[in-house]
Amino acid sequence: MSNAQPFDRIIALDFETAWSKSEYTLSKLTTEEYVRDRRFKAWGLCWKDVDLDEPAWAPGRTVEYQSVWVRSDRIKRWAVSIDWSRTAVLAHNAQFDITILSWVYGVKPAFIFDTLSMARALRGVEVGNSLATLADAFGLPPKGKAVHSTDGMLDSIPFHVEQELADYCRHDTWLCEQIFKRLLPGYPTKELKLIDMTLKMYTNPLLELDIPMLEQAIEEEREQRESLLKKLGLVETTLASNPQFAEALRALGIDPPTKKSKTTGEETLALAKNDALFQALLNHENEDVALLCEARLKVKSTSERTRAQRFLDIAHRGPLPVPLSYYGAATGRWTAAKGSAINMQNLKRGSFLRKAIMAPEGYVIAVGDLSQIEPRVLAWLADYDSLLDIFRAGGDPYAQFGAQMFSIPGMTKDSHPVERQSAKSALLGAGYQLGWASFAAQLLTGFLGAPPKRYSKEEAKQLGVTGADVQKFLSWDENIKKMEEIPHTCTDLELAIHCLAAKAIIDKYRAASVPVVAFWELMGQLIEHSLYKGKEYTHKCLTFRKGEIVLPSGMSVRYPDLRPEQDDKGRVQWTYADGKDGKRTKLYAGKVTNNVVQGTARCVMTDGMLRIGKRYPVCGTVHDEALCVAPESEADEAKEYLLACMTVEPKYMPGIPLAADGGVHKRYGLAKG
Repeated sequence: MSNAQPFDRIIALDFETAWSKSEYTLSKLTTEEYVRDRRFKAWGLCWKDVDLDEPAWAPGRTVEYQSVWVRSDRIKRWAVSIDWSRTAVLAHNAQFDITILSWVYGVKPAFIFDTLSMARALRGVEVGNSLATLADAFGLPPKGKAVHSTDGMLDSIPFHVEQELADYCRHDTWLCEQIFKRLLPGYPTKELKLIDMTLKMYTNPLLELDIPMLEQAIEEEREQRESLLKKLGLVETTLASNPQFAEALRALGIDPPTKKSKTTGEETLALAKNDALFQALLNHENEDVALLCEARLKVKSTSERTRAQRFLDIAHRGPLPVPLSYYGAATGRWTAAKGSAINMQNLKRGSFLRKAIMAPEGYVIAVGDLSQIEPRVLAWLADYDSLLDIFRAGGDPYAQFGAQMFSIPGMTKDSHPVERQSAKSALLGAGYQLGWASFAAQLLTGFLGAPPKRYSKEEAKQLGVTGADVQKFLSWDENIKKMEEIPHTCTDLELAIHCLAAKAIIDKYRAASVPVVAFWELMGQLIEHSLYKGKEYTHKCLTFRKGEIVLPSGMSVRYPDLRPEQDDKGRVQWTYADGKDGKRTKLYAGKVTNNVVQGTARCVMTDGMLRIGKRYPVCGTVHDEALCVAPESEADEAKEYLLACMTVEPKYMPGIPLAADGGVHKRYGLAKG
């Protein structure tokens, strides 16, 4: 940490709490449910001062715990004896321990360190970062096991069990400190601050939930669902069951759509909401068929109403903690915390769930969203100057590319929204070396959240596709094979036209975006040159080394055990170890491009969040969006401050044109209009 660190002291601690395997345990409850439950009880905690000047333990040395056990009835007295305004707390899976400190004992530490978050960033998300796993990885004495289980002891525990639990807890606290000393050297200060910020979004929740709105929305959804079922004369089990729903379709004269299973290779029913064939039935000319499919979605789509009920349950217990996993993805992006049961990264825009999230009394929520950050970062990394100039001029790159694609001069978002969306899909997908078959398939189900799209013969002509192109395309067996893998409800000829249109868009992008194509070539070369052979190479703000790419933040995107393999045609393919159980993932130029762009964009985003946090508490982040809470009297000022913080030109990316839009409102869902 820097000299301006907000604490003078670091305390490592670990709580031991009551639990019951059959009903009251973190394997069945979220942290929020567990800590706010009336059965919650802390048997005690161990704590010790962390001395960073003391050398880390080495094999052969005696283990000296030096930690103090504080039993249940003395925790409050211990808590008030410490000046938390200048004290940092260290724990493993700190979300749990600091939630207890904050919600049960009213403690708000000055700073939070978490070895689980640090290990996730340095070792990867999928490899396992439990205290026991890390102890083994660092050659430390193994995590202990208490002889006497406290399972089911919810009111009291015998003295001898408490003593054993205290010894077990002392060892865990010591392990956490030793792991911290091994993870801390070289760990970027900015990233430590982001861990602290992320954990405080949960442990010090600022957002509230509108109980009447949630109750009304749940009731309205139930009424709509029951009304549909009554109109159809069916019950939920019929719609939820694939075989029974298939029979209901047959009763209406419709052959149930099928697809080839990716796992078994056998024909299976294509009745999922993202199956192109099922989506076609949603828009069927027979209203009874469309109504039946709509009713199935209402029954099967339980996630929204389940989440609404969870929000309502949380609202009755207290403020809304925001559960995020720092470095949940390999590029450093946040993901929904596992086991949180409320993924706040995918709340639909305009949904009642977003509108039900509110600032506390006297405050507003300010929201800022980096505009087109990934295309901007890619253009900057690839020296795509003409695209950067469009951004600098405040132009619309999607409309301009769409005008070129479809030969429609002066295209705007308002004049040609469908064509502009196609151009946006191309810029966001083709920039990562997306192939025509993947692009065509994703368009049919809705690319990046857009409505499903199938290109017509007329649109294909606009893109320059001719009859000769169709014949030539269909003469290639490999094209036919790729087409056969795309679920569709149209004729084979209509699918071919759609695929040729998708291919034309990809080809136009590549022809117009020569700098990006050159960047792919560079990334492909660096897979072998640097990531595999270990020859260090620097490209702008990125450093390529053996098995890793170092981002501007100082953190890395890692490709462990990268090695070449030959496919069935003798072509070299690169794969790397991705988690446990021997899983391997393919690596290619487009994926590296995607990783460095997302990783760098994340650096831009987090720099902005840290600046915002100096004045207003950041209470959430969703992809390229940041949320903070500000006094109502400073609403307009807070919005301008937030947007200014997000668009400061990074020193490591000179010349990149940044932009952001946003708004402010009492309700999250209305902050951006």
